[in-house]
Amino acid sequence: MKKKKVGMIRVLTTDDDSLLKSHENILKERFTGLEIETKCIKDQPKGVYDDYTLRIAVPKIVELAHEFEDRGFDIVNISCAGDPGLEECRKELRIPVIGAGSSCASLALSFGSKIGVMGITEKAPEAVYKILKGHLVCDIRPEGVNTVLDLYTDKGIQKVIAAANQFKEKGCDVIALACTGMSTIKVYKKISVETNIITIDPVIASGIVISYL
Repeated sequence: MKKKKVGMIRVLTTDDDSLLKSHENILKERFTGLEIETKCIKDQPKGVYDDYTLRIAVPKIVELAHEFEDRGFDIVNISCAGDPGLEECRKELRIPVIGAGSSCASLALSFGSKIGVMGITEKAPEAVYKILKGHLVCDIRPEGVNTVLDLYTDKGIQKVIAAANQFKEKGCDVIALACTGMSTIKVYKKISVETNIITIDPVIASGIVISYL
């Protein structure tokens, strides 16, 4: 069977090849039949973490998405829980475009109806909120975590785990991770064990959607 060619777009600008391909590698470990190439947008070394950085990322993402389509890729995957540029890409491209945020939120609703969202923004990303709506119980940002770079330390991981315990107190039956940086640090299993609550990883969720195609 011919492998599906997936163009993965990262919103964190980096020349660290290991970091760049971390989401690609997560999918390759779990899903067969995918040929993945990752590119990152330019000039956003802290990624997307507020409305402004999301807005300026959109045209860069659309440009990369067109490049993947022009090169014959089958699918574009925007690996950011804010789904920046998703609607714009879908309007302009002929191939499917997947967003990590909407994938994560949709999968969360497959497992429960009281969803807690953990991200790095003050509120749940709009892409996530639009799907969860009344099922969103609470959104929590770990203390001291303001950009994705704050996650890439032992202290950052500890703060994520500490924040996760608040969802238990709120009565959540599912936790949706609304930052793909949390996929990079592979924290979803630790959260599930710590809280005994099903935890949805956004990169893996996007892989599930892609594999359906």
